Amino acid sequence: MITSAQLRAARALLGIDQKALAEKAGVSLPTIQRMEASQGNVRGVVESLTRVVEALDALGIDLIGDNATSSAGGRGVRLKEPAPPRQG
Repeated sequence: MITSAQLRAARALLGIDQKALAEKAGVSLPTIQRMEASQGNVRGVVESLTRVVEALDALGIDLIGDNATSSAGGRGVRLKEPAPPRQG
C-alpha cells in the first residue's frame, strides 16, 4: 500500500512533477492527480498502482510501511504517530 502523502513526498524527494512521474510509470497525468488527491491509502486500478510503485522504486524511492524498518539505508520520509492529546 502507498498513501497519497507518500506519493507526494516521493515526488518531492525526486524533484519531479506529476507529469514526469506519469511518463516514467506509463500512466496518464489524471491518474497521478487522482492518486495524490486520495484520502489515506491510494485507490485505483491495481495495474496502475503497481506501475507507479515500480517507477518510484526504479527512481530510487524506498516506500516504508507503518511500523516497518528500512534496511536499505539512504534517505526517507516517515511521519511519526501524533502525540496523544494532553489532558486538562
